[in-house]
Amino acid sequence: MSERRACRIIDADRKSVRYRSTRDDDAELREKLRDLANQRRRFGYRRLHILLRREGVMINHKKVQRLYREEGLAVRRRRSRRRAVGTRAPAPVLALPNQRWSLDFVHDQMASGRRFRVPIRGRLM
Repeated sequence: MSERRACRIIDADRKSVRYRSTRDDDAELREKLRDLANQRRRFGYRRLHILLRREGVMINHKKVQRLYREEGLAVRRRRSRRRAVGTRAPAPVLALPNQRWSLDFVHDQMASGRRFRVPIRGRLM
């Protein structure tokens, strides 16, 4: 089927069917963005955009975001803290009164929204 007939059937303009993008090749910019992202692993596209502008690359932040996403870049997650391995020592058994003291607190809120805490008299354990 001819192009004219196919476009007439689907009611599409032939110019839009033949359109080829004239967008510039951003290979250098992509490389620079990847390098900056590897140097500054905790920086997102917004902070990388600022660094690019400081280097003299005048670019729109939306283009930086698009390239950042297309390159598959993301802010690296921080590693979680390692938990202590092993079991805790059991609490010592108290033999006499007055060996351990503790405080209890009562807290409430005023009508103005201000919060307050009041310690209750120490208890013997």
